[in-house]
Amino acid sequence: MSDSLVSVRDVTKTFHQRGRRVQALEHVDLDIRRGEFVSLLGPSGCGKSTLLRIIDGLHESSTATVTVNGPDAEHGPRREAVRPSPAVSALVPWRTVAQNVRFLTRLHRGAATHPVTSDDEIDGLLSAVGLSAFARAYPHELSGGMQQRASLVRAFALGAPILLMDEPFAALDEITRADMRYLLLELWGRINSTVVFVTHSVTEAAILSDRVVVMAARPGRIASEREVALARPRTPEMEDSAEFHEIVRVLRADLRAHHER
Repeated sequence: MSDSLVSVRDVTKTFHQRGRRVQALEHVDLDIRRGEFVSLLGPSGCGKSTLLRIIDGLHESSTATVTVNGPDAEHGPRREAVRPSPAVSALVPWRTVAQNVRFLTRLHRGAATHPVTSDDEIDGLLSAVGLSAFARAYPHELSGGMQQRASLVRAFALGAPILLMDEPFAALDEITRADMRYLLLELWGRINSTVVFVTHSVTEAAILSDRVVVMAARPGRIASEREVALARPRTPEMEDSAEFHEIVRVLRADLRAHHER
């Protein structure tokens, strides 16, 4: 695919656990274009997170190759990627919200291509997620949803080419989770990173993505790829449209067709 930032070719991954061989992925091919928002959708155990970690360089594939940002991408964790999973996106408790945003930018300086460093730029991102009044607040002074918003700003402020997101909103209540989707889209529209997003939620994948990759389990493989033909910017009202419901219907049908019985 032309202008691919990520290229996955014939990737298989096998784990050995307690003398048992578990094939997590089998013959996976995937291209992700620069600036694209791609969701990996599927049931638990289908290899979504494993594929994300292989793209990131945190896991090696058992066969074949993965290239990120060209054929000379180094082995090991990608310097080009930011991964705001709960384990790494926890805010530093002794720094304010604005200081937390700057902290990640300094920590990943080698990966940054267009980092957000000026006070005005940081204020603009915080304003986009409704946190401009909390720039000088400390994490313990924020609600859980506000902490998630600050973590999103911190990840996007780096300006890295790739953002790898593994169920970042899974622990949130449904109302907050729905709000976070549109805040994510707002920040993505400003920074124009490539996003690879793992989710179990069909509606979440449909409203966020340019393309949804549906995965089947045992072994993990790509069952289908669906372009999402909804106009951007996406809005909550779109979730009531016939076009959105048709996309959700097709994705659910893909999941049912490839679900292990």
